[in-house]
Amino acid sequence: MVNKTLLINKPVLTDNATLPDTVSTAFTLYDLHSHTTASDGSLTPAALVLRAAQMRVGVLAITDHDTTAGLAEAAATIEQEKLALRLISGVEISTLWENHEIHIVGLGIDEHHPSICKLLREQSDHRYTRAQEISARLAKSRIPDAWEGANRLAQGGQVTRGHFARYLVELGLASNVGQVFKKYLAKGKTGYVPAQWCTIEQAIDAITQSGGQAVLAHPGRYDLTAKWLKRLLAHFSAQGGHAMEVAQCQQAPHERAQLAQYARDYNLLASQGSDFHQPCSWIELGRKLWLPAGVEPVWRDWPTEPANTDRTLNDEVES
Repeated sequence: MVNKTLLINKPVLTDNATLPDTVSTAFTLYDLHSHTTASDGSLTPAALVLRAAQMRVGVLAITDHDTTAGLAEAAATIEQEKLALRLISGVEISTLWENHEIHIVGLGIDEHHPSICKLLREQSDHRYTRAQEISARLAKSRIPDAWEGANRLAQGGQVTRGHFARYLVELGLASNVGQVFKKYLAKGKTGYVPAQWCTIEQAIDAITQSGGQAVLAHPGRYDLTAKWLKRLLAHFSAQGGHAMEVAQCQQAPHERAQLAQYARDYNLLASQGSDFHQPCSWIELGRKLWLPAGVEPVWRDWPTEPANTDRTLNDEVES
């Protein structure tokens, strides 16, 4: 099932999260990168879509890390609450490239396709093993019950390094998540465990076979020089990648313009997304998301009138 596309009428407030004042838009607002409690987000899938509707997002992709577990609840909430929101089935796949962790977003995937299901099962196994090893390393440093604390914060979703970080903040070992990563979870630190993710090629292949589009996530955030970023973009494009994220909430104008130029240089479509994880003052669903002139949006060939059925993007384009 891909593209749980539902177009209904009104946004509804939720008790699950504190919502900002309503915003208005005169055009369809796309936010194609967001997270829920199915991975390392703080809002349930239901609360996330309610918040997105309140922020007047018209098209939302839920792209949890290496899981599609939140999609069914999100789609059900949109239908039950009659939200004016179209949901794109997505995922954010962790990969390794040249010793760097690179994230690939899949948009419009059929989350039941055998290819994506197989890859995500393998990713989940790697994530679980890594989390257990992180817990053991922290225990050796006299930080007890790290697994239990992280698992509690995961609320039934996959345990990620972000959950360990939040638990250590709870313990008073750091004032924020960023400090935890620098002090405990970064390479060379007590709780660091190297990842064993799939390759970029494997991620693109699984996304494509499941009817979706492969998007290079937040290319400006990787610890890469301009030379290495260009190598990454060339490799991603050569392996069949479809698009790259160009617009995000927190972004200097020159960075957005540079990423737009890269999209043109490497023949990639342009995507945009907040990478929303939790309510905060600096990142919000739909905020400051627009594409510079001269790029082709990733939704270029998406149907303008979504049907109330579950179909892949490719199916919709061909019909």
